[in-house]
Amino acid sequence: MSTTEKGASRRDFIKSAAVAAGSAGVLGACGKAATAPSGGPKESPGDEANGLSITVAGYTYDRVAALIDGRVPIGDCDVTFKESGIGDLNTHVFSGPQTIEVTEIGLHPYMLAVANNGFRGYSLIPVFPLRLFRHKSVYIRTDRGIKSPEDLRGRTIATPGYSSTSLTWLRGIFQHQYGITPNDVEWVIASKDSDARSGKTSKQEQALPEGVPIRQGPAGVDESELLVSGEVDALFHAAEPKAFRDGNPIVGRLFPDYRRTERAYFEETGIFPIMHAVAVRDDVIKEHPWLLDAVFTAYSLAKQKTYDYLENSAWYKGSLPWLGQEFEETRALMGENYDSYGIAANRKTLQALLRYSSQQGLAKRQPTIDELFHPASLSFVEKDP
Repeated sequence: MSTTEKGASRRDFIKSAAVAAGSAGVLGACGKAATAPSGGPKESPGDEANGLSITVAGYTYDRVAALIDGRVPIGDCDVTFKESGIGDLNTHVFSGPQTIEVTEIGLHPYMLAVANNGFRGYSLIPVFPLRLFRHKSVYIRTDRGIKSPEDLRGRTIATPGYSSTSLTWLRGIFQHQYGITPNDVEWVIASKDSDARSGKTSKQEQALPEGVPIRQGPAGVDESELLVSGEVDALFHAAEPKAFRDGNPIVGRLFPDYRRTERAYFEETGIFPIMHAVAVRDDVIKEHPWLLDAVFTAYSLAKQKTYDYLENSAWYKGSLPWLGQEFEETRALMGENYDSYGIAANRKTLQALLRYSSQQGLAKRQPTIDELFHPASLSFVEKDP
């Protein structure tokens, strides 16, 4: 059973979670048995899994809830879930004690750690707990005449962490969708973040490229204060800055109807940006190779539990009056398994982030997808219904 430090199935496809994660077959994301992926782990956990205790760390998303509360097991493992912010998780993996066996991790920081520092110690599997469109994450001074992305050319933009996954996506989107390159603006790196939920910023999120106009903001001043004071014209930030949360009229979104903008972006590109992945510690993989498949399967089944809720129950159990319709419209636009796992379904999105990192001068070299993910996980797939 699962414990936590903090604290209706569609067609009933998860039959009492009686899938041995790590066996020759896995359950797909939409509930049908999938053929064992070629090249994936073949070893059955058998008795070896009994009593294996692991810690899984990350955010308490609804799509992970069934893993956290034990409705979906990871093989026969004894699982403890640790809730933590992504900055702290990145730091734990790259420069910390590395005691966590399975952890959510920032995708771009991991890319940089591999490309720039030859990092090894944890291997990625193609599970992506957090994906977000990022047009919503651009904030502006409402008194500077900024009405469109093109109006940011020649302006000053603050950011609390230059090379995080979200900001790398944003710069890539602005360059490829609107023709605004990182060199077209001046960047100010805030010394503080008005949103502390992500935890400590890791070194990989503070990488700076050469040749781009970047300066450090004043000590003790966060990104929200930089915008309110008028020192900058705009802000790229994964979280809502304090001034926006407080309703300060001087701060607004560049894309007020960001839902429409983000839907249009998906229709044009087919990309649903990936923010986080899942990493498993290498020494644990070596000793228990079946664990890769078991973790992949568990995350997939837990996500399907959420799909089932959204399809069958959210329309009357949820707190939003049109939540059911939103789910239906999302699937109509993005597909049944829009929050997909596996390399094959996400190759285009992964390649886009790799390209952006290289183009922005952040990665000293551009690693391949095969280099980033554990070889045994490259062919893991989820099955459609």
